[in-house]
Amino acid sequence: MEASDEGRLREKGFRAMDMNNMDMGSMEPMIPAWLTVVSWLFVGIAVLCAVAILYDVYGRGYRQRNGAMEAVWPITALYLGPLGLWAYNRYGRPRSDKWRKENGAPPAKSLPVAAATGGTPGGAASAVGHVIGVPLVVFSGLTIAGEALWVMILVIAVIATLLLFVFEYFFSTVPKRGLRRSGKGLGVALLIAVVTVLAFDVGMGGWMLVMHFLLFMPPLTDVTFLFLMQIGLILGFLTGYPAVLWLVRRGIKTAA
Repeated sequence: MEASDEGRLREKGFRAMDMNNMDMGSMEPMIPAWLTVVSWLFVGIAVLCAVAILYDVYGRGYRQRNGAMEAVWPITALYLGPLGLWAYNRYGRPRSDKWRKENGAPPAKSLPVAAATGGTPGGAASAVGHVIGVPLVVFSGLTIAGEALWVMILVIAVIATLLLFVFEYFFSTVPKRGLRRSGKGLGVALLIAVVTVLAFDVGMGGWMLVMHFLLFMPPLTDVTFLFLMQIGLILGFLTGYPAVLWLVRRGIKTAA
């Protein structure tokens, strides 16, 4: 073999090694700088809104009659931000005994408002499902058809359904309607949980599919991931609203 041929082969080998030894971090999606700034801004505001609700409940004493709502409202603020804080001040705080002593009975909720507040437990359950399910799937390495996303959507839905079932059976609809003794409570709570989560996943799951196949999926540790998940939770809340409205209108579910 001639020296020139050996030189060409050696050069090709070096190039192949350079490609194989590329920094894996360079394979991560390029995140626009403006998106990072917006993400920090919205996530920070949402956290402050959640802290404000927690302070109002535990610091100022506006404890909810439904104890589970003391978790639901701040979680709601974590993805709805100022809108979640406004909803708590307008519809959550008046449900506390302290507010009633100061102002009398709270105003009655219209059907659309009852459906909106009734959707907050489902949104909170889905948010917790993300916090638990996403890292669980990522670190377990589970996939369906070679894609972890399908497992992620399934695991989040299962966790959210279980949490919402517990809420409806122990804290909301079933005890309010007195269904435990009749034996119908399990079926009613399960129906509410399944219908709500399925409707919620149209928006949330759809957004995850769009990010995965059409946009990009940031690393779990990046603030943009949190912001994009907040958008997904908002979309899920919107697609879940008609289902909750139907459940409340039919008298199956009571308003939160």
